[in-house]
Amino acid sequence: MALGLALPAFAENQPKVALETSETLFTVLTSINTCGYDQELSASDPLRAQIRSEVAKAVQETPGSQDAVAPLCEFYREHQAADSARDLAQYVSLALYLGEPPTFTPKVKQAELPPDAAGVAAIVPFMQTFYEKAGLHAIWERHRVRYAELTEIYHDSLSKMTFATEIYLKLPSAGYLGRQFTVYLDAMGAPGQTNARNYANDYYVVLSPSAGTAMKLQQIRHTYLHYLLDPLAMKNGASFPRLQPLLDEVRTSPMDEVFKNNISLLVTECLVRAIEARTLGSAKTPEAERTQIVEEADREGYVLTRYFYDALLKFEKDPSGLRNAYPEMLNSIDVGKEMKRVSQIQFAGEAAPELLHLARPKDEHLLLNAERRLSAGDPETAQKLAQQALDEEEEDPGRALFILAQVATVNRDMEGARTYFERALERAHEPKVIAWSHIYLGRIYDLKDQREAAVDHYHAALNAGGTLPEVKSAAERGLEQPYEPPSSAPQQ
Repeated sequence: MALGLALPAFAENQPKVALETSETLFTVLTSINTCGYDQELSASDPLRAQIRSEVAKAVQETPGSQDAVAPLCEFYREHQAADSARDLAQYVSLALYLGEPPTFTPKVKQAELPPDAAGVAAIVPFMQTFYEKAGLHAIWERHRVRYAELTEIYHDSLSKMTFATEIYLKLPSAGYLGRQFTVYLDAMGAPGQTNARNYANDYYVVLSPSAGTAMKLQQIRHTYLHYLLDPLAMKNGASFPRLQPLLDEVRTSPMDEVFKNNISLLVTECLVRAIEARTLGSAKTPEAERTQIVEEADREGYVLTRYFYDALLKFEKDPSGLRNAYPEMLNSIDVGKEMKRVSQIQFAGEAAPELLHLARPKDEHLLLNAERRLSAGDPETAQKLAQQALDEEEEDPGRALFILAQVATVNRDMEGARTYFERALERAHEPKVIAWSHIYLGRIYDLKDQREAAVDHYHAALNAGGTLPEVKSAAERGLEQPYEPPSSAPQQ
Protein backbone atom coordinates (compact mmCIF):
# COMPACT_ATOMS: atom_id res chain seq x y z
CA MET A 1 0.00 0.00 0.00
CA ALA A 2 1.57 3.26 -1.03
CA LEU A 3 0.60 6.88 -0.94
CA GLY A 4 2.30 8.63 -3.85
CA LEU A 5 2.60 11.95 -5.59
CA ALA A 6 3.56 11.96 -9.26
CA LEU A 7 5.77 14.83 -10.34
CA PRO A 8 5.12 16.87 -13.50
CA ALA A 9 6.52 15.49 -16.73
CA PHE A 10 9.16 17.24 -18.83
CA ALA A 11 7.59 15.74 -21.90
CA GLU A 12 4.36 13.91 -22.63
CA ASN A 13 6.00 10.50 -22.87
CA GLN A 14 8.14 10.89 -19.75
CA PRO A 15 7.69 8.31 -17.00
CA LYS A 16 6.78 10.24 -13.87
CA VAL A 17 9.13 10.47 -10.92
CA ALA A 18 7.30 9.28 -7.82
CA LEU A 19 7.48 10.60 -4.25
CA GLU A 20 5.85 7.93 -2.12
CA THR A 21 5.34 6.41 1.31
CA SER A 22 5.05 2.67 1.93
CA GLU A 23 3.42 0.69 4.72
CA THR A 24 5.95 -2.09 4.12
CA LEU A 25 8.91 0.26 4.63
CA PHE A 26 7.13 1.77 7.64
CA THR A 27 6.69 -1.69 9.19
CA VAL A 28 10.31 -2.76 8.65
CA LEU A 29 11.72 0.45 10.13
CA THR A 30 9.22 0.54 12.99
CA SER A 31 10.18 -3.05 13.85
CA ILE A 32 13.87 -2.21 14.27
CA ASN A 33 12.97 0.99 16.17
CA THR A 34 11.03 -1.18 18.62
CA CYS A 35 14.13 -3.31 19.09
CA GLY A 36 16.59 -0.53 19.89
CA TYR A 37 17.37 1.26 16.62
CA ASP A 38 17.80 4.81 17.97
CA GLN A 39 20.14 6.38 15.41
CA GLU A 40 19.64 10.19 15.22
CA LEU A 41 16.37 10.00 17.12
CA SER A 42 16.74 13.50 18.57
CA ALA A 43 17.21 14.99 15.07
CA SER A 44 14.22 13.18 13.55
CA ASP A 45 10.82 14.60 12.77
CA PRO A 46 8.65 14.47 15.95
CA LEU A 47 6.46 11.89 14.18
CA ARG A 48 9.12 9.22 14.79
CA ALA A 49 9.00 9.62 18.58
CA GLN A 50 5.19 9.74 18.49
CA ILE A 51 4.97 6.44 16.60
CA ARG A 52 7.56 4.78 18.85
CA SER A 53 5.49 5.83 21.87
CA GLU A 54 2.27 4.45 20.41
CA VAL A 55 3.93 1.16 19.47
CA ALA A 56 5.44 0.78 22.95
CA LYS A 57 2.00 1.38 24.49
CA ALA A 58 0.39 -1.17 22.16
CA VAL A 59 3.04 -3.75 23.06
CA GLN A 60 2.40 -3.21 26.78
CA GLU A 61 -1.39 -3.32 26.56
CA THR A 62 -2.13 -5.87 23.83
CA PRO A 63 -2.14 -9.57 24.77
CA GLY A 64 0.49 -11.53 22.88
CA SER A 65 2.44 -8.49 21.71
CA GLN A 66 5.37 -8.96 24.10
CA ASP A 67 5.69 -12.58 23.02
CA ALA A 68 5.89 -11.35 19.41
CA VAL A 69 8.52 -8.71 20.22
CA ALA A 70 10.94 -11.06 21.97
CA PRO A 71 12.04 -13.19 18.95
CA LEU A 72 11.91 -10.13 16.66
CA CYS A 73 14.34 -8.20 18.84
CA GLU A 74 16.55 -11.20 19.46
CA PHE A 75 17.00 -11.51 15.70
CA TYR A 76 17.69 -7.78 15.35
CA ARG A 77 20.36 -7.81 18.06
CA GLU A 78 22.06 -10.87 16.58
CA HIS A 79 22.26 -9.24 13.14
CA GLN A 80 22.96 -5.66 14.22
CA ALA A 81 25.81 -4.17 12.21
CA ALA A 82 28.55 -2.27 14.01
CA ASP A 83 28.25 0.49 11.41
CA SER A 84 24.93 2.27 12.05
CA ALA A 85 24.63 3.24 8.37
CA ARG A 86 24.96 -0.40 7.28
CA ASP A 87 22.55 -1.46 10.01
CA LEU A 88 19.82 0.70 8.46
CA ALA A 89 20.87 -0.02 4.88
CA GLN A 90 20.35 -3.77 5.09
CA TYR A 91 16.76 -3.33 6.28
CA VAL A 92 16.04 -0.71 3.61
CA SER A 93 17.25 -3.18 0.98
CA LEU A 94 14.98 -5.87 2.45
CA ALA A 95 11.95 -3.56 2.56
CA LEU A 96 12.30 -2.73 -1.14
CA TYR A 97 12.00 -6.43 -1.97
CA LEU A 98 8.99 -7.23 0.22
CA GLY A 99 5.35 -7.20 -0.85
CA GLU A 100 2.49 -5.51 0.94
CA PRO A 101 1.26 -6.35 4.46
CA PRO A 102 0.15 -8.43 6.16
CA THR A 103 2.14 -11.19 4.41
CA PHE A 104 5.22 -9.18 3.32
CA THR A 105 5.89 -11.91 0.77
CA PRO A 106 9.33 -11.46 -0.88
CA LYS A 107 9.01 -10.47 -4.53
CA VAL A 108 11.86 -12.79 -5.53
CA LYS A 109 13.36 -16.05 -4.33
CA GLN A 110 15.77 -15.97 -1.37
CA ALA A 111 18.72 -16.65 -3.66
CA GLU A 112 17.81 -13.64 -5.80
CA LEU A 113 17.83 -11.09 -2.96
CA PRO A 114 20.71 -8.60 -2.76
CA PRO A 115 23.36 -9.93 -0.33
CA ASP A 116 22.66 -7.37 2.41
CA ALA A 117 18.90 -8.03 2.27
CA ALA A 118 19.40 -11.80 2.20
CA GLY A 119 21.34 -11.56 5.46
CA VAL A 120 18.31 -10.26 7.38
CA ALA A 121 15.44 -11.79 5.36
CA ALA A 122 14.73 -14.33 8.12
CA ILE A 123 13.26 -11.51 10.21
CA VAL A 124 10.13 -11.49 8.05
CA PRO A 125 8.14 -14.20 9.92
CA PHE A 126 8.82 -12.44 13.24
CA MET A 127 7.81 -9.12 11.69
CA GLN A 128 4.56 -10.59 10.36
CA THR A 129 3.55 -11.69 13.87
CA PHE A 130 4.61 -8.37 15.39
CA TYR A 131 2.62 -6.45 12.75
CA GLU A 132 -0.53 -8.39 13.63
CA LYS A 133 -0.20 -8.52 17.41
CA ALA A 134 0.84 -4.89 17.93
CA GLY A 135 -1.76 -3.55 15.51
CA LEU A 136 0.77 -1.74 13.31
CA HIS A 137 -1.76 -1.29 10.51
CA ALA A 138 -3.99 0.80 12.78
CA ILE A 139 -1.01 2.94 13.81
CA TRP A 140 -0.03 3.39 10.16
CA GLU A 141 -3.55 4.43 9.23
CA ARG A 142 -3.64 6.89 12.12
CA HIS A 143 -0.63 8.73 10.72
CA ARG A 144 -1.27 8.53 6.98
CA VAL A 145 -2.44 12.14 6.90
CA ARG A 146 0.83 13.29 8.47
CA TYR A 147 2.80 11.19 5.99
CA ALA A 148 0.83 12.81 3.18
CA GLU A 149 1.67 16.24 4.61
CA LEU A 150 5.37 15.37 4.60
CA THR A 151 5.29 14.37 0.94
CA GLU A 152 3.47 17.61 0.13
CA ILE A 153 6.20 19.60 1.87
CA TYR A 154 8.92 18.07 -0.30
CA HIS A 155 6.97 17.74 -3.54
CA ASP A 156 7.73 21.14 -5.04
CA SER A 157 11.46 21.13 -4.30
CA LEU A 158 11.85 17.63 -5.78
CA SER A 159 9.83 18.60 -8.84
CA LYS A 160 11.96 21.70 -9.42
CA MET A 161 15.17 19.70 -9.04
CA THR A 162 14.23 17.05 -11.60
CA PHE A 163 12.95 19.67 -14.02
CA ALA A 164 16.11 21.80 -13.71
CA THR A 165 18.33 18.75 -14.18
CA GLU A 166 16.57 17.72 -17.37
CA ILE A 167 16.63 21.29 -18.68
CA TYR A 168 20.39 21.50 -18.14
CA LEU A 169 21.00 18.18 -19.89
CA LYS A 170 18.36 18.91 -22.54
CA LEU A 171 17.35 15.34 -21.88
CA PRO A 172 13.75 14.43 -20.96
CA SER A 173 13.65 11.22 -18.94
CA ALA A 174 11.52 9.31 -21.45
CA GLY A 175 14.17 6.58 -21.34
CA TYR A 176 13.05 3.00 -21.85
CA LEU A 177 9.68 1.41 -21.24
CA GLY A 178 9.18 0.37 -17.63
CA ARG A 179 12.04 2.33 -16.03
CA GLN A 180 11.21 3.81 -12.65
CA PHE A 181 12.63 6.42 -10.25
CA THR A 182 11.00 6.49 -6.82
CA VAL A 183 11.76 8.51 -3.70
CA TYR A 184 10.40 6.92 -0.54
CA LEU A 185 9.89 9.09 2.53
CA ASP A 186 9.58 7.49 5.96
CA ALA A 187 9.83 9.05 9.40
CA MET A 188 11.32 6.03 11.17
CA GLY A 189 14.90 6.17 9.84
CA ALA A 190 17.93 8.32 10.63
CA PRO A 191 17.51 11.70 8.90
CA GLY A 192 21.26 12.00 8.33
CA GLN A 193 21.35 8.91 6.12
CA THR A 194 20.16 8.56 2.55
CA ASN A 195 19.91 5.14 0.95
CA ALA A 196 19.94 4.92 -2.84
CA ARG A 197 19.50 1.69 -4.77
CA ASN A 198 19.64 0.59 -8.39
CA TYR A 199 17.89 -2.74 -8.98
CA ALA A 200 18.03 -3.51 -12.71
CA ASN A 201 15.99 -0.69 -14.34
CA ASP A 202 14.55 0.66 -11.08
CA TYR A 203 16.13 3.43 -9.01
CA TYR A 204 15.14 4.16 -5.43
CA VAL A 205 16.05 6.78 -2.85
CA VAL A 206 14.91 6.21 0.74
CA LEU A 207 15.21 9.06 3.23
CA SER A 208 13.75 10.30 6.49
CA PRO A 209 12.72 13.87 7.33
CA SER A 210 14.56 15.79 10.01
CA ALA A 211 13.07 18.04 12.67
CA GLY A 212 13.42 20.83 10.07
CA THR A 213 12.13 20.69 6.52
CA ALA A 214 15.36 20.69 4.50
CA MET A 215 15.44 17.96 1.87
CA LYS A 216 18.63 16.24 0.75
CA LEU A 217 18.28 17.24 -2.86
CA GLN A 218 21.97 16.78 -3.60
CA GLN A 219 21.83 13.07 -2.77
CA ILE A 220 18.57 12.58 -4.64
CA ARG A 221 19.94 14.44 -7.65
CA HIS A 222 23.05 12.23 -7.68
CA THR A 223 20.86 9.16 -8.05
CA TYR A 224 18.59 10.90 -10.55
CA LEU A 225 21.60 11.72 -12.73
CA HIS A 226 22.49 8.02 -12.77
CA TYR A 227 18.89 7.26 -13.72
CA LEU A 228 19.21 9.60 -16.71
CA LEU A 229 22.77 8.72 -17.75
CA ASP A 230 23.03 4.94 -17.25
CA PRO A 231 20.93 4.20 -20.38
CA LEU A 232 23.27 6.36 -22.48
CA ALA A 233 26.23 4.26 -21.36
CA MET A 234 24.38 1.06 -22.25
CA LYS A 235 23.51 2.41 -25.69
CA ASN A 236 27.12 3.33 -26.42
CA GLY A 237 28.80 0.20 -25.11
CA ALA A 238 31.06 -0.13 -28.15
CA SER A 239 32.87 3.10 -27.20
CA PHE A 240 34.20 1.83 -23.87
CA PRO A 241 36.82 -0.86 -24.69
CA ARG A 242 39.37 1.69 -25.90
CA LEU A 243 39.09 3.48 -22.52
CA GLN A 244 39.87 0.30 -20.60
CA PRO A 245 43.61 1.13 -20.08
CA LEU A 246 42.56 3.96 -17.76
CA LEU A 247 41.56 1.36 -15.17
CA ASP A 248 45.21 0.38 -14.77
CA GLU A 249 45.97 3.94 -13.66
CA VAL A 250 43.41 4.00 -10.84
CA ARG A 251 44.18 0.68 -9.13
CA THR A 252 45.71 2.42 -6.11
CA SER A 253 42.97 5.02 -5.75
CA PRO A 254 40.64 4.88 -2.71
CA MET A 255 37.34 4.79 -4.62
CA ASP A 256 35.01 1.79 -4.50
CA GLU A 257 36.37 -1.34 -6.19
CA VAL A 258 33.38 -1.54 -8.52
CA PHE A 259 34.65 1.52 -10.41
CA LYS A 260 38.15 0.06 -10.72
CA ASN A 261 36.79 -2.99 -12.52
CA ASN A 262 34.17 -1.49 -14.85
CA ILE A 263 35.09 1.34 -17.20
CA SER A 264 31.44 2.04 -18.05
CA LEU A 265 30.55 2.61 -14.38
CA LEU A 266 33.64 4.78 -13.88
CA VAL A 267 32.83 6.94 -16.91
CA THR A 268 29.24 7.46 -15.78
CA GLU A 269 30.26 8.34 -12.24
CA CYS A 270 32.80 10.86 -13.55
CA LEU A 271 30.18 12.46 -15.79
CA VAL A 272 27.73 12.66 -12.87
CA ARG A 273 30.34 14.42 -10.73
CA ALA A 274 31.26 16.79 -13.54
CA ILE A 275 27.61 17.78 -13.96
CA GLU A 276 27.32 18.32 -10.21
CA ALA A 277 30.37 20.60 -10.31
CA ARG A 278 29.14 22.55 -13.34
CA THR A 279 25.71 23.15 -11.80
CA LEU A 280 26.89 23.90 -8.26
CA GLY A 281 25.13 26.85 -6.65
CA SER A 282 24.21 29.73 -8.93
CA ALA A 283 25.83 31.82 -11.64
CA LYS A 284 27.57 33.80 -8.88
CA THR A 285 29.26 30.73 -7.38
CA PRO A 286 33.06 31.23 -7.57
CA GLU A 287 34.80 29.05 -10.15
CA ALA A 288 37.24 27.98 -7.45
CA GLU A 289 34.46 26.12 -5.63
CA ARG A 290 33.59 24.18 -8.77
CA THR A 291 37.18 23.28 -9.60
CA GLN A 292 37.72 22.13 -6.01
CA ILE A 293 35.08 19.45 -6.57
CA VAL A 294 36.90 18.35 -9.74
CA GLU A 295 40.24 18.20 -7.93
CA GLU A 296 38.74 16.11 -5.12
CA ALA A 297 37.28 13.73 -7.70
CA ASP A 298 40.75 13.35 -9.25
CA ARG A 299 42.32 12.49 -5.90
CA GLU A 300 39.62 9.89 -5.16
CA GLY A 301 40.11 8.17 -8.53
CA TYR A 302 37.30 9.61 -10.65
CA VAL A 303 39.87 10.82 -13.12
CA LEU A 304 37.65 11.65 -16.09
CA THR A 305 35.66 14.21 -14.11
CA ARG A 306 38.00 16.97 -15.30
CA TYR A 307 37.62 15.94 -18.95
CA PHE A 308 33.82 15.94 -18.73
CA TYR A 309 33.84 19.22 -16.79
CA ASP A 310 35.61 20.88 -19.72
CA ALA A 311 33.45 19.08 -22.30
CA LEU A 312 30.30 20.35 -20.59
CA LEU A 313 31.41 23.94 -21.18
CA LYS A 314 31.06 23.28 -24.91
CA PHE A 315 27.86 21.29 -24.41
CA GLU A 316 26.18 24.17 -22.56
CA LYS A 317 26.53 26.37 -25.66
CA ASP A 318 25.23 23.71 -28.05
CA PRO A 319 21.47 23.35 -28.66
CA SER A 320 21.82 19.55 -28.92
CA GLY A 321 20.74 17.47 -25.98
CA LEU A 322 23.04 15.12 -24.11
CA ARG A 323 21.62 12.08 -25.87
CA ASN A 324 23.10 13.39 -29.13
CA ALA A 325 26.26 14.88 -27.60
CA TYR A 326 27.16 11.82 -25.51
CA PRO A 327 28.77 9.66 -28.26
CA GLU A 328 31.06 12.52 -29.34
CA MET A 329 32.03 13.18 -25.72
CA LEU A 330 33.16 9.56 -25.37
CA ASN A 331 34.91 9.36 -28.71
CA SER A 332 36.81 12.61 -28.09
CA ILE A 333 38.58 11.31 -24.97
CA ASP A 334 42.33 11.22 -25.66
CA VAL A 335 43.29 8.10 -23.71
CA GLY A 336 47.05 8.69 -23.94
CA LYS A 337 46.72 12.27 -22.74
CA GLU A 338 44.47 11.28 -19.85
CA MET A 339 46.74 8.42 -18.78
CA LYS A 340 49.72 10.78 -18.71
CA ARG A 341 47.77 13.29 -16.61
CA VAL A 342 46.49 10.62 -14.23
CA SER A 343 50.00 9.24 -13.68
CA GLN A 344 50.88 12.55 -12.00
CA ILE A 345 47.93 12.54 -9.57
CA GLN A 346 48.64 11.79 -5.93
CA PHE A 347 45.59 9.84 -4.77
CA ALA A 348 43.96 10.54 -1.40
CA GLY A 349 44.13 8.08 1.45
CA GLU A 350 40.37 7.54 1.47
CA ALA A 351 37.25 8.42 -0.49
CA ALA A 352 33.68 9.17 0.51
CA PRO A 353 31.49 6.08 -0.03
CA GLU A 354 29.42 6.11 -3.21
CA LEU A 355 25.80 6.94 -2.46
CA LEU A 356 24.18 4.70 -5.06
CA HIS A 357 24.35 1.00 -4.19
CA LEU A 358 24.31 -1.24 -7.23
CA ALA A 359 22.72 -3.82 -4.98
CA ARG A 360 21.30 -6.09 -7.61
CA PRO A 361 20.29 -9.68 -6.85
CA LYS A 362 23.44 -11.78 -6.92
CA ASP A 363 22.16 -14.50 -9.29
CA GLU A 364 20.49 -12.29 -11.86
CA HIS A 365 23.36 -11.81 -14.26
CA LEU A 366 21.73 -13.42 -17.31
CA LEU A 367 18.46 -11.47 -17.15
CA LEU A 368 20.19 -8.26 -16.15
CA ASN A 369 22.51 -8.54 -19.14
CA ALA A 370 19.57 -9.46 -21.37
CA GLU A 371 17.76 -6.29 -20.31
CA ARG A 372 20.87 -4.25 -20.95
CA ARG A 373 21.38 -5.71 -24.42
CA LEU A 374 17.73 -5.11 -25.30
CA SER A 375 18.00 -1.49 -24.13
CA ALA A 376 21.20 -1.12 -26.17
CA GLY A 377 19.40 -2.21 -29.36
CA ASP A 378 20.73 -5.77 -29.48
CA PRO A 379 17.60 -7.97 -29.36
CA GLU A 380 19.42 -11.03 -30.74
CA THR A 381 21.80 -11.26 -27.77
CA ALA A 382 18.99 -10.37 -25.36
CA GLN A 383 16.94 -13.27 -26.72
CA LYS A 384 19.82 -15.74 -26.27
CA LEU A 385 20.47 -14.65 -22.68
CA ALA A 386 16.79 -14.70 -21.70
CA GLN A 387 16.31 -18.14 -23.26
CA GLN A 388 19.41 -19.43 -21.44
CA ALA A 389 18.03 -18.14 -18.13
CA LEU A 390 14.71 -19.83 -18.87
CA ASP A 391 16.39 -23.12 -19.77
CA GLU A 392 18.68 -23.17 -16.72
CA GLU A 393 15.77 -22.36 -14.34
CA GLU A 394 18.08 -20.43 -12.04
CA GLU A 395 16.42 -17.03 -12.46
CA ASP A 396 12.90 -15.61 -12.54
CA PRO A 397 11.07 -17.37 -15.41
CA GLY A 398 8.42 -14.63 -15.53
CA ARG A 399 11.04 -11.97 -16.26
CA ALA A 400 12.76 -14.23 -18.81
CA LEU A 401 9.50 -14.74 -20.70
CA PHE A 402 8.75 -11.02 -20.49
CA ILE A 403 12.11 -10.22 -22.12
CA LEU A 404 11.48 -12.80 -24.84
CA ALA A 405 8.10 -11.17 -25.45
CA GLN A 406 9.75 -7.76 -25.73
CA VAL A 407 12.23 -9.17 -28.24
CA ALA A 408 9.34 -10.52 -30.29
CA THR A 409 7.73 -7.07 -30.11
CA VAL A 410 10.89 -5.42 -31.41
CA ASN A 411 11.00 -7.99 -34.21
CA ARG A 412 7.34 -7.20 -35.03
CA ASP A 413 6.33 -10.80 -34.32
CA MET A 414 2.89 -10.02 -32.90
CA GLU A 415 1.75 -13.60 -32.37
CA GLY A 416 5.06 -14.61 -30.83
CA ALA A 417 4.89 -11.60 -28.49
CA ARG A 418 1.31 -12.42 -27.51
CA THR A 419 2.28 -16.00 -26.64
CA TYR A 420 5.28 -14.95 -24.55
CA PHE A 421 3.36 -12.24 -22.68
CA GLU A 422 0.63 -14.74 -21.84
CA ARG A 423 3.23 -17.25 -20.63
CA ALA A 424 4.87 -14.49 -18.58
CA LEU A 425 1.56 -13.84 -16.83
CA GLU A 426 1.41 -17.52 -15.86
CA ARG A 427 4.88 -17.47 -14.25
CA ALA A 428 5.55 -13.89 -13.12
CA HIS A 429 5.41 -12.64 -9.52
CA GLU A 430 6.74 -9.09 -9.93
CA PRO A 431 3.82 -6.61 -10.08
CA LYS A 432 5.62 -4.55 -12.71
CA VAL A 433 6.19 -7.52 -15.04
CA ILE A 434 2.55 -8.59 -14.64
CA ALA A 435 1.24 -5.08 -15.24
CA TRP A 436 3.37 -4.41 -18.33
CA SER A 437 2.50 -7.82 -19.78
CA HIS A 438 -1.17 -6.86 -19.54
CA ILE A 439 -0.49 -3.46 -21.14
CA TYR A 440 1.42 -5.02 -24.04
CA LEU A 441 -1.36 -7.58 -24.54
CA GLY A 442 -3.93 -4.77 -24.48
CA ARG A 443 -2.01 -3.00 -27.24
CA ILE A 444 -1.71 -6.18 -29.27
CA TYR A 445 -5.46 -6.78 -29.06
CA ASP A 446 -6.09 -3.14 -29.99
CA LEU A 447 -3.96 -3.62 -33.10
CA LYS A 448 -6.05 -6.72 -33.89
CA ASP A 449 -9.28 -4.70 -33.45
CA GLN A 450 -10.33 -6.77 -30.45
CA ARG A 451 -11.18 -3.82 -28.22
CA GLU A 452 -13.07 -5.71 -25.52
CA ALA A 453 -10.12 -8.01 -24.85
CA ALA A 454 -7.77 -5.02 -24.88
CA VAL A 455 -9.83 -3.17 -22.28
CA ASP A 456 -9.82 -6.24 -20.01
CA HIS A 457 -6.02 -6.25 -20.07
CA TYR A 458 -5.74 -2.51 -19.34
CA HIS A 459 -8.01 -2.98 -16.30
CA ALA A 460 -5.90 -5.95 -15.20
CA ALA A 461 -2.76 -3.81 -15.50
CA LEU A 462 -4.24 -1.22 -13.15
CA ASN A 463 -5.12 -3.93 -10.64
CA ALA A 464 -1.63 -5.45 -10.82
CA GLY A 465 0.53 -2.32 -10.75
CA GLY A 466 -1.70 0.70 -10.39
CA THR A 467 0.63 2.29 -7.80
CA LEU A 468 3.44 2.48 -10.39
CA PRO A 469 3.05 5.87 -12.08
CA GLU A 470 4.10 4.77 -15.57
CA VAL A 471 1.81 1.72 -15.41
CA LYS A 472 -1.15 3.83 -14.32
CA SER A 473 -0.51 6.34 -17.11
CA ALA A 474 -0.15 3.71 -19.85
CA ALA A 475 -3.21 1.73 -18.69
CA GLU A 476 -5.41 4.82 -18.46
CA ARG A 477 -4.38 5.89 -21.96
CA GLY A 478 -5.32 2.44 -23.19
CA LEU A 479 -8.73 2.68 -21.57
CA GLU A 480 -9.37 6.11 -23.06
CA GLN A 481 -8.73 5.11 -26.65
CA PRO A 482 -7.39 2.18 -28.72
CA TYR A 483 -3.64 1.98 -29.01
CA GLU A 484 -1.95 3.32 -32.12
CA PRO A 485 1.83 2.83 -32.47
CA PRO A 486 3.94 5.95 -33.04
CA SER A 487 4.92 6.29 -36.68
CA SER A 488 8.60 6.39 -35.71
CA ALA A 489 8.43 3.11 -33.77
CA PRO A 490 5.64 0.88 -35.10
CA GLN A 491 6.87 -2.16 -33.21
CA GLN A 492 6.15 -0.47 -29.86
